[in-house]
Amino acid sequence: MDSAAQARYDLISENLAEVLNPEIIEKILAEGRNPRIYWGTATTGRPHTGYFVPAIKLAQLLAAGCDVVVLLADIHGFLDNLKAPLELVESRAKYYAKVITAILESVGVPTEKLEFILGSSYQKSPDYVMDVYRMASLVSEHDAKKAGAEIVKQSDNAPLSGLLYPILQVLDEEHLKVDAQLGGVDQRKLFVAAKEWLPKLGYRERAHLINPMVAGLSGGKMSSSVQDSKIDLLDSAESISKKIRKAESAPKVVEGNGIVALVEYILLPAAALRGRKEFRVERRDAEPLIYTDIKQLHDDYMNDVLTPQLLKPAVAEGLVSLMAPIQAAYQASPEWQEITAKAYPPEIAPKKQKKVKDKGSRYPGAPKEQSKPEGEETQAAQ
Repeated sequence: MDSAAQARYDLISENLAEVLNPEIIEKILAEGRNPRIYWGTATTGRPHTGYFVPAIKLAQLLAAGCDVVVLLADIHGFLDNLKAPLELVESRAKYYAKVITAILESVGVPTEKLEFILGSSYQKSPDYVMDVYRMASLVSEHDAKKAGAEIVKQSDNAPLSGLLYPILQVLDEEHLKVDAQLGGVDQRKLFVAAKEWLPKLGYRERAHLINPMVAGLSGGKMSSSVQDSKIDLLDSAESISKKIRKAESAPKVVEGNGIVALVEYILLPAAALRGRKEFRVERRDAEPLIYTDIKQLHDDYMNDVLTPQLLKPAVAEGLVSLMAPIQAAYQASPEWQEITAKAYPPEIAPKKQKKVKDKGSRYPGAPKEQSKPEGEETQAAQ
């Protein structure tokens, strides 16, 4: 590759945990073409701050001249243990499109070259459905379960749809005509399966760009379904600050620290896209700490120069600032607000049934006991 192609590849691969089959992308760049890359998201729970990680990578792909596709995987959401009821799927797909566009715009990335595709727009076509049947005849139950182990909800008596989920995601690479797919570390098993399964149908292998996963605020993976692990993109400043205050952040421990991860994978890269890569931590009785790279911050945190008490307010302030344009866009869009109400209607708690107390027969004002019919006492006594 020449230097221009190498620079494009460096931007495509920056901050990734791993690239599978990098030679596929390198060859396209060496020929002076634009790689077509897709990122898919099942339109289920409300997107949270973790979505900044793939969004920032999408921004870098756009900057590297790639053709970028965002798959709004509505049918996948339905297949994954009914996480997205069919009647809400359409509204949730529209909500995701609004959010992803707003995230990119919040870090100053033009979105004209971004293409949104709804899964159901092609996943019900005869050609696609026939490929599902063909793939299902070639892939074992064991391999389908293994491929979807970390992305499909597992249960003792799981519905058959969970086995179809990885088959659909693999076929999406062919039917979207892409050269590569972007996804998180939790999708690695599925990406490895795609390399093996697609050639079985006579289709070419694709490259896979694997993003690191952001630790949640309560430890473990940041998840839409675990309220305490995430910050919603429309949370108020007060709510963001409160969640950050309550978050787990052990002193001197960087690994699995959700607060440090927010700086590493969201705040610093977002600052770079905005044109000034730095993260600032104010101190009451000393000069502020200013970080331009994550290693410097890791070192200070492990040496207790940077404590959780100093870091948390700075992270909260950074997130509030980053999400302000998203929230302003939401407030200015009655259409987005209407979509939100349809996509995530408030849960209605079932009304409690009023218990009728048994007062007995000897309370004040009780009706007088009627005299028993003749012969009843004798019958009862028998």
